[in-house]
Amino acid sequence: MNITIVGATGNVGRKIIEILEKKNFPIDALYLVASSKSAGSKLRFKEKEIEVENLETFDFKKANITFFSAGGKISQKYVPVAANYTTVIDNSSFFRMDPEVPLIVPQVNSN
Repeated sequence: MNITIVGATGNVGRKIIEILEKKNFPIDALYLVASSKSAGSKLRFKEKEIEVENLETFDFKKANITFFSAGGKISQKYVPVAANYTTVIDNSSFFRMDPEVPLIVPQVNSN
């Protein structure tokens, strides 16, 4: 499974990376994505350094699941693009009240 984390260099993004590592989630490829200011930096995952990619040029076709943790404005612009190619889990509040976007609450309506 290929996983992308948008906002990987922020606090929430780093926590997602930490949880995926602790839970030993089956990942074939992990793509870390952030703004152009953070692109090129490196973060660790399972004793490997992964270079952060630029959100503006990232190809979402590479991902099976994409986590967004970069805020509402980023979600507004990039979630519709990503959703054409990957399952999106958005941590922002931007789509929360949109009747066209399902709100999933684990252990309540996860089926």
